Parts: sequence; structure tokens; C-alpha cells
Amino acid sequence: MPRPLIRLATSAPLRYRLPRHRAFAEFVPGCTQADFTHAVIGGGVVGLAVAQELAQSGGPTDTTLLLERHGAVGTETSSRNSEVIHAGIYYGRDSLKTELCLAGKDMLYRFCEKHSVPYRRTGKWIVAQNDIQLEALDRIHAFCREEISVPIRWVGREEAKRREPDVRAERGILESPTTGIIDSHSLMVTLLGLFEDAGGTLALSSTVEAITPQGNPPGTRGWEIQVRDSQTGEASRITAESIINAAGLGAVDVHNMILPKERHKKMYYAKGNYFSYPASSPKVNTLIYPAPEPGHGGLGTHLTLDMGGRIKFGPDVEWVDSPDDLSVNESRLPQTIEVVKKYLPGLDETQLHPDYAGIRPKLAKAGAVAHGQGFVDFYIRQEEGYPNFVNLLNIESPGLTSSLAVGERVRKSLYGRWLNT
Repeated sequence: MPRPLIRLATSAPLRYRLPRHRAFAEFVPGCTQADFTHAVIGGGVVGLAVAQELAQSGGPTDTTLLLERHGAVGTETSSRNSEVIHAGIYYGRDSLKTELCLAGKDMLYRFCEKHSVPYRRTGKWIVAQNDIQLEALDRIHAFCREEISVPIRWVGREEAKRREPDVRAERGILESPTTGIIDSHSLMVTLLGLFEDAGGTLALSSTVEAITPQGNPPGTRGWEIQVRDSQTGEASRITAESIINAAGLGAVDVHNMILPKERHKKMYYAKGNYFSYPASSPKVNTLIYPAPEPGHGGLGTHLTLDMGGRIKFGPDVEWVDSPDDLSVNESRLPQTIEVVKKYLPGLDETQLHPDYAGIRPKLAKAGAVAHGQGFVDFYIRQEEGYPNFVNLLNIESPGLTSSLAVGERVRKSLYGRWLNT
């Protein structure tokens, strides 16, 4: 199972940290009538990145609150993924996913170096077994070289045999040398430390139950947030000048609290099952991905590594009705074996074991690759008619890679230095 982040002793529940509620007064930018300048909802890696960006870049009187409904940060999607630093090669030239993944990848590598967050540039092979898959690799190769200038290269048979003799690729291998892996837990602990060092306030076990915009247009006089402590049941009301919805699996619920019914959205949950492989053979040192399939909800069941070199396979795509369905579906094992054996024929089936599962928050049952039908991009914007409300929806892969760039985008959006999308 993924390692949970510990609840830090300095991060007391909401009821101990907030001032007494006081009535709103009309404010201008920089006023101090609200309890907080910014309220960020959601303590996953994206919420942490946004919160620390706002806390560190704000003025001396600015204050940032991070609300997390669980007893620790990063317990949902952020700790139940492949921990891959993506290169940004799948999502379409003009998409937010490409823009923020490319920027976020470079920011993340620099961040890891600066703050000693464990990471490794493993590189990634995308393998093709037939002509249709080879055509997909050709498209990726052309896209990387001609449109987004991302390093990409073909791997010849002799090189492939020398480097990864156990990997099968009947028709071709495309290598992404800037792909890597990261210890996501260390990343989140570091972001949390930077946030709190900058004066940010973390409120754990704090479930947002209602949000009321103030003023006309809504939000011009700030936001009132009703929060309930999940441990005691105690309710609190706080005020903030701006609100950022980074709630991940709960983001659509927050969206629907604020916007009128005709603008409500529906969340779809793509469960990904992971299986670990403790066997010593075959041994692989590079991330291995099958060629992308149009319309698929993910990037295919791939071979990835953790920082200790442990191999795991996943995620698959299993549509579920609840974000709480986190048990590994062992009935998916035969399907995983079938997919993996196409590129790793020497796999010892008896050594595959259920490991963990994660849920990807999606706005549609659609593809993860821009070349397929139904691609749905990141949704990051200040909602029309609701000033000082930045809404983050459909933040799935490559959300971890993009997290620091998302934080920067939110800050620039709030302070008017980035055109809204």
C-alpha cells in the first residue's frame, strides 16, 4: 500500500487555528477584513503547490489557509499513482496539459535538486508490437520534434537488446529521455514545510460543507466557507478574499456548491489497479509503456519503478461509481498479465501481487491522449461571473508533474498577470 503522510504535530485541527468569525465588510485588494487572503481547498500535491506558491509570493499582510478533509495531506490521488515525471508528449500542442506539463517538468526537476527531494531520470520506452502502434509512435515522434521541441529518439534493435534484453518491441521503440520518477511523499512533505515556513495555515480533518459568495457580482466581497471538523463534528465559518478549488476527487462537489444548477458538472472515477512484482527476473531499469490507444482512459498498463527499483505494473482503467473504492480488483490480474506479456514475455505470473489502487478524477469517460477522440483537458480558470474564484477540475495525469506550474498559473491568474483560459 502507498505510505500515508503523517499528520504533523504543528497542524492542529481547524477549530484551534481560526479566529472568531466576524461580519464581512466590503474590501479592496490588500484589505484585512477577511479571516484569510486565500483559502485553498484540497491538500493533495496540486493544492499544496498552489498554497505554498501563494504563501511565499504574498505580501506581508497576506494569509493563506489550506483546508484538507482528511487527517493528513496527500492521501488520495497524490499518493496512489505511478510517481512518474512525465515528458508532456501525449496531450496536444495547444492543451493546458502540454503547456503545464512541459513547464512543470522543468520546475519539478529544479525543485528536487534544490530541496533534495529524491528523484531519478529513468527515461521511458514506448513500445510498438504492430504497424498500428508503430504509426502511433510516428505521430508522437513528429509531434515532439516539430511542434513542442521535446527530446525524443528511436532506439535500434542492437541498443535495445543491450540495454533491456527482456523487453519485447516487435515494430519499434521510442525513447523519452526526460521522463523520470519521483518520491511523491517527499515532494508533498517538502511543499508542506515551505507552506508553513511562509506562514501558511493548514487545517486538517476539515470538510467544506458550504460556500457562500458575498457581494454582487458574487465573490467581489469575498467568500464565506462553512467547515466541519470530521473528528468532532464541530462546525466553523470562515471568510476569505479568494478561494481556490483544488479538491481533486471532491472538486466537482465544491464546484457545484458555488455555481448555479445549470452550470453543474458530473465527476467520473477512473480506478487504476497496480500489481507489484518482487521477482528478480526479468529485471528492467527503464519505464516501459505500450503505444497509446486512441480513446483509452489512461496511457496503458505500464511498467514503472519506485525509488528503490521495485517494479510495479499499472494502472489499468476501471470505471467505478465511488471514489472510496480503493481495494485492488484482483479479477483484473489476468487482463494485466495479458497486456504486460506483450512487452515483457518472460514475466513470472506467479510473482504478481495486488499492491494498491488509485482513482483519477475525470469530467468524462474519455481518453487521456489528445490524438484520440474525447480528450478532456485540465480545467483551470476563474469562473465567469465569480471573481476571486479559481476552479481546478479534471486534474489527473499529468497533474503531479504539472503541480508547480499549476501553482504559478493560479497565482498569476489571481493577480491579473495571466489571461484566463
